[in-house]
Amino acid sequence: MAKYNEETLTNWTKPPSDSEQTKLENSERMVREAISSDEKLKQIPTETFGQGSYANNTNVRLNSDIDITVRYTGGFYFQLPENKSEKDVGIDHLPASEYSFDEFKNDVEASLVNKFGRTEVKREDKCITIIGNTYRIETDVVPTWNFRQYYDNGTYTLGTKFKTDKGIWVINYPKQHIENGITKNTNTDRRFKRLTRLHRKLRYKMIEDGEAVSGNITSFLIECLTWNVPNNIINTSNNWTDRLKQSIIFLYENTKTDEACKEWGEVSEILYLFVGRKWSRVDVNNYMIQLWNYLEL
Repeated sequence: MAKYNEETLTNWTKPPSDSEQTKLENSERMVREAISSDEKLKQIPTETFGQGSYANNTNVRLNSDIDITVRYTGGFYFQLPENKSEKDVGIDHLPASEYSFDEFKNDVEASLVNKFGRTEVKREDKCITIIGNTYRIETDVVPTWNFRQYYDNGTYTLGTKFKTDKGIWVINYPKQHIENGITKNTNTDRRFKRLTRLHRKLRYKMIEDGEAVSGNITSFLIECLTWNVPNNIINTSNNWTDRLKQSIIFLYENTKTDEACKEWGEVSEILYLFVGRKWSRVDVNNYMIQLWNYLEL
């Protein structure tokens, strides 16, 4: 007999309660207010938007947090194809920005300190964290710049780029992630995001129950793995017990070799899932075995 019944699994597919959702919305609103009221930041072009599990509506009950991107749009970083120059894509005439990423991150931090107080704001390597309380949930604010990935035909995809305090540059495509997730959710009768929540909840349960879950198995990775489960598997399964079982089988079978999953991408479908990451397909394969055994399937 399986460890959890259908009723329990179904409950775990649901989004946060109204009270949790209110906390999340409060956090996003307060960050926007901090940026828009700051004397310096309100004079430069920025964009503030949610990303991560909150923005993608894949967060789970009692483990929700919120990620907010504050993006500087007055300049951009870029990457060109090997055979192209700045002149080829029409950006050779643009002057270098006098405003640096480091300055921007410091300015964002200062605006949050002014809004919430120094004791409520903690600077992290990748983000600036606003400590949660009874009114709001813990919020990670990520200062970024525009990033353009150019192609041979001169077009580009717009993403975000930021530098950690340790000096590591990170590129993401949060808006493409959101858009693609909505499309897959529509094409699976809203089951994609529910299945993602179910997988995330089970990871938390395993950790809570003392299972030695690898730190490489992140919530972001789990959403991307669920994204790579074919729609027909999500759509044709009869219930959540079977849907969960078939998704584990698919992910296990297709992470046995590099060849089977080498084309898998993030939800954004711009970056490969197993290229230049802290996790590997071996981590995923081992985790699927661990999850299967935990569920007593």
